[in-house]
Amino acid sequence: MKRDLKQRTFDFSLRVMRLAAALPNTRSGRTLANQIIRSGTSVGANDRAAKRAKSTKDFIPKMGTVEEECDKTIDWM
Repeated sequence: MKRDLKQRTFDFSLRVMRLAAALPNTRSGRTLANQIIRSGTSVGANDRAAKRAKSTKDFIPKMGTVEEECDKTIDWM
């Protein structure tokens, strides 16, 4: 069964939040948690912004931002 990207990005955000909560409560743990939360939760927000694009020319760079945020999240993990 294929799930809608909106639901998948929402689920991803929840998993990112759980991961961040599991990190140690140290300075480095909090720093990593903050970065992971920022990049991981922005994936869904940027995806929805891309879907509201007024044209293909507007859509493509917005989806590029979605991809960049996914990559950043992976790097922080």
